[in-house]
Amino acid sequence: MPKERYRLYHVEKAKGGVAMTMTAGGATVSIDSPPAFGNLHAYDDAIVPWIREMTDEIHAHGAAVMIQLSHLGRRTTYSKANWLPVVAPSPLAEPAHRAMPKEAEEWDIERIISDYADAAERMEAGGMDGVELECYGHIIDQFWSPLTNIRDDEFGGSLENRMKVPLSIFRGIRERVSDDFILGTRISIDETKPGGIRTETGMQILKMLEDEGLIDFVNVIRGYVASDVDLTEVIPIHGMPSAPHLDFAGRVREVTNLPVLHASKIDDIATARHAIAEGKLDMVGMTRAHIADPHIVQKITDGRESEIRPCVGATYCLDRIYEAGEALCLHNAATSRESLIHHITPKTPKAKRVVVVGGGPGGMEAARIAGERGHSVVLLEAMPWTGGQVRLAARNERRRDLLGMIEWRDSELERLGVDVRVDTFAEMSDVTALDPDIVVIATGGLPKMPGLDGGAGEGDELIYTSWDVIGGDVTPTGDVLMWDEAGTHSSLTAAELMARSGVNLEIITPERMLGVEVGGMNHVPYARALNETSVRITLNQRVLAVRPELGRLCVEIGSDHSDHREARHVDYVISDSGTAVNADLYFALKPQSTNLGAVDYAAFIEARAQSIVRNNEGAFQLFRIGDAVSSRNIHAAIYDAARLMQDL
Repeated sequence: MPKERYRLYHVEKAKGGVAMTMTAGGATVSIDSPPAFGNLHAYDDAIVPWIREMTDEIHAHGAAVMIQLSHLGRRTTYSKANWLPVVAPSPLAEPAHRAMPKEAEEWDIERIISDYADAAERMEAGGMDGVELECYGHIIDQFWSPLTNIRDDEFGGSLENRMKVPLSIFRGIRERVSDDFILGTRISIDETKPGGIRTETGMQILKMLEDEGLIDFVNVIRGYVASDVDLTEVIPIHGMPSAPHLDFAGRVREVTNLPVLHASKIDDIATARHAIAEGKLDMVGMTRAHIADPHIVQKITDGRESEIRPCVGATYCLDRIYEAGEALCLHNAATSRESLIHHITPKTPKAKRVVVVGGGPGGMEAARIAGERGHSVVLLEAMPWTGGQVRLAARNERRRDLLGMIEWRDSELERLGVDVRVDTFAEMSDVTALDPDIVVIATGGLPKMPGLDGGAGEGDELIYTSWDVIGGDVTPTGDVLMWDEAGTHSSLTAAELMARSGVNLEIITPERMLGVEVGGMNHVPYARALNETSVRITLNQRVLAVRPELGRLCVEIGSDHSDHREARHVDYVISDSGTAVNADLYFALKPQSTNLGAVDYAAFIEARAQSIVRNNEGAFQLFRIGDAVSSRNIHAAIYDAARLMQDL
């Protein structure tokens, strides 16, 4: 059900001036379409009052609201919700979800057609302005695509037969809803796959829907979504071209009388303006851009376009949906936490002196929010520039878009008058000399050594880290063994750079999969680099010891699963064991603080002000965030900062 958290996410975009927000991402119309993505249950009458509460509030802020409806067909798994068999036109498993569906019988087809009409009727009763039917990888286009429909009955074979069920679904909805209720479709006009729907046939399908008056608009997609690799072509991540299908959508608009919508990595205002000005689209969809900043339109209207928080294409949002069932922006902790985190922070009634040590994303966010609230803020950074580990990640040319989150914060800190002092290795006296009321330690971490030979560390001196590789401090050659304990972007980035450099690389990890902390969509370019360079990947193994031998390194390899041991002889060993906390300054300052570093977790979780006093003689409150606490990710550091600083 679209309860408070879901409602507030869409309401925030309406407050921010968006013309129309598209909800659900595929609310399921049938009880045998298990919610693979945490989908809303459009098959349940209980959803209507929840929909009404959401639509009323969105409409109150001047935005339209629609909802996507779907029967997922094979694009799900049987082991969710009611454990009913997955059903599809043909018993062909989708690679991404792996369930082997049963072939839809006549009674399944009749039921699903009726379910679509029932669901649309519920949505109109709930105050929706319209519905959009998902036709790219879902059951409707699974019927019309020859890649997923190999039936030999009246619903298979010719295009006319393959269109019987889809047309019946659209007709059923049209008969059930009022004339002014909008019905559209998000459709892959070209699946880009041999044997699949190509442009000519896709346009033929669109014409069938248009000529019969079944749809009011078309949301153009180009591509296929049955695997992670295919999905990244439809929804490109950072390092891939922006708006790759915009010109294709424009060609569709030239030959249809329907209004054309399109959304695919249109993540900046200039591209959106171009799409409209050149007549390529009637409406631009900017989903991830609005996840990064739901106030895009309002900032344009107010003449504050430079303040728009950019989408950097990290696609943490989608990976987070698939991995954990929630959409989060890598560098906006407020999105989907609207009840806790303020997007526009109010001014504080009493300004304080705030010192932030560490200019990575967490420290920059802490300084930004404190500045936004009107405090007097000094940011101290040891390096000649801000950015922390993000600067390191961006050494991989493919990931340079990540710098957008740093460049935006640099601009915001300048706008807010934050005193940023780079090339300043802060010690205790440097901090106390500023006479702070609040000190935030955001000094991050350093590469952690693996601690070989039972943790004694013998052999560590023979090993370089992923940071050494990414930063260019070492350039491995010859035979290289990458020992990956962390399974994060840093380890895979180092592996990608080495693989592209021409070394003979083997990656060893104790996990049962490579890059266990990297989401499926971000995994794709790493996997491509490793496959194209014939990298050897060894799972369920770990490095036990490293020692010099005959001018090379002898690496002892073992496993948690047995006592079996073997050796590798290589020229370099590179490790990634995560990040070791860099918090000496925090511990030096701790005795002088009022709270002795203590955090009220109940207040922290609710993003309320911290008020613990454990030392009446203390001079300032002291906190640490991000990797200075423990090895985590960018979002964790920014979320730490937001929760700590917004009501300081």
